[in-house]
Amino acid sequence: MDLSTCLLRLLTLALGAALVVLVVCSAIRLPGSIDTTKTALFVDGAGGSCTRFLPWACSQGRGQPRSKPSMPPRPSHESDVPRHPLDPLTVAEVNRAREVLRAHLPFSSAPSSLVVHSLDLDEPDKSVVRRWRKGADPLPPRGAIAIVRFRGESHVLVVDLAEGTVTPLPAPASGYPMMSIDEQSILCFAPFKDAAFIASLRRRGVRMSDVTCLPLSLGWYGPAEENRRLIKSQCFSTEGTANFYMRPIEGLTVLIDMDTREVLHVSDRGAGIPIPAAANTDYRHGYSKPTAEQEFGFQKVRAPSMEPPDWPGFELVDGHTVQWGGWEFHLKADARAGMVVSRARVQDPATGEHREVLYKGMPSELFVPYMDPTEAWYFKTYMDAGEYGFGLQAMPLVPLNDCPRHARYLDAVFVAANGRPYVRENMICVFERYAGDIAWRHSESPITGLDVSAPPYPDSFVAWRLDDTVDVARHFATRGR
Repeated sequence: MDLSTCLLRLLTLALGAALVVLVVCSAIRLPGSIDTTKTALFVDGAGGSCTRFLPWACSQGRGQPRSKPSMPPRPSHESDVPRHPLDPLTVAEVNRAREVLRAHLPFSSAPSSLVVHSLDLDEPDKSVVRRWRKGADPLPPRGAIAIVRFRGESHVLVVDLAEGTVTPLPAPASGYPMMSIDEQSILCFAPFKDAAFIASLRRRGVRMSDVTCLPLSLGWYGPAEENRRLIKSQCFSTEGTANFYMRPIEGLTVLIDMDTREVLHVSDRGAGIPIPAAANTDYRHGYSKPTAEQEFGFQKVRAPSMEPPDWPGFELVDGHTVQWGGWEFHLKADARAGMVVSRARVQDPATGEHREVLYKGMPSELFVPYMDPTEAWYFKTYMDAGEYGFGLQAMPLVPLNDCPRHARYLDAVFVAANGRPYVRENMICVFERYAGDIAWRHSESPITGLDVSAPPYPDSFVAWRLDDTVDVARHFATRGR
């Protein structure tokens, strides 16, 4: 088997790990401290409640609290220690970095004003990582790199976790940190505080309880947008469908200051554009009218097997190192990039030595330019990693729904806007599979209770899956656009 074929199989294993979940505004209100056993609930500006995974679906008057089904005990991760130079920051290290940052001038004068937009491992130099040998060498010094906002200014800092020192780095001359989860949640509700926006909805005859709004990246279009963190919000009607993208409130765009949450301008140039009808837009099984073939059962598809092979086929060593078929690579979740594969090596059958194949690989930025010059479309760019964070938008993978019985799961430790760590469970699953197996699940994230897979499964399999699943709560995968 040549090297290119082996590399393809490696990527099939790693990326077939039913990876992470991209949802533009599936923001959560993060817990003040780690709690991996409870579902955090929060209350939106309209007094509605919603789950930690789907808060911005709770538009004005929408949203009901949901109880979380019982789950098996999960590790707290509070006692985790790094075992590899590229291991992500542990819970203890995040807490240590937070203490050091809050004690650093000028942040110590008002630590509650410090907003953490990212806090990640300050990775050692590539040459240091390549020389390191497990069991023979100590870990290189551990550090964190932080991007924070304090009293309207951005800061980039390196934290030495052992020494407790902070080294400022030059902040970029232009641009701003990506949005925090808290900001994404709050900005979904900002338009509802503006009288002109509410008046526009009333003129269109839209019920407030059916409206869901999204904060959209606005790009950069001239000096008028300098020196302010701005976002644009557009809205949709969820009446009669889970596929709200099919029911845009066209031409209504709200410009918002991200720091003050102030609505700066409401552009309404689509008052004469009707909202599309909801009929046959809902892609959930049983919600749309079936075709003749589906109605008479001509397109039944055999359910794929979720049973394990005769042996696992791979090992997960020290929490982040995968060994499989002569391959070895480091695997972790990243708040911005999603899943990161590092130090991928394959054993040379002739010499027994490991040959370097890939030092570091991750999803690239997803950039969606719509190229429409009209007022409501020209600014849309959807810089998904840079603005929203692939990892921050991820939701837990559901055993037996997303991953087979023999899969191994990796959790992730991320950082809230107040600098505290929180755990995202089942961010990545690793399993061995044949090429061609069904490997995707789709959702328009804000709406609970929808499950779309390809191809549609027979009802008998759905029933079996519900009966045999550890967590039957629906936490969904990728956003479609």
